[in-house]
Amino acid sequence: MECKLCGHPKTHKHGKMPNGHQHYYCLGCQQTFLESFDTLYYYRHVSPKQIQQVLQAHSESTSLRGVSRISGLAYNTVVSIVRAASAKAQLVHNQEV
Repeated sequence: MECKLCGHPKTHKHGKMPNGHQHYYCLGCQQTFLESFDTLYYYRHVSPKQIQQVLQAHSESTSLRGVSRISGLAYNTVVSIVRAASAKAQLVHNQEV
């Protein structure tokens, strides 16, 4: 696996978190990171299904408060998910264009 921090090609497994997520250790930058680093799921206590539901409802032009009521998540959590997804989409767009 390639290091998501520095891009070094060699990483080693470095134990697991109590919830089962794999830790990795980079030989290049000597840092540890999770397999979900730099994704929408990184350090969020929200299931991937809930994140998908939030983004789908938002893409259908539902208001953020409406998405919050539908998903049962706090308004600020919904805003955080939408902003993170928007930032990721902007990075992908900039790389492709």
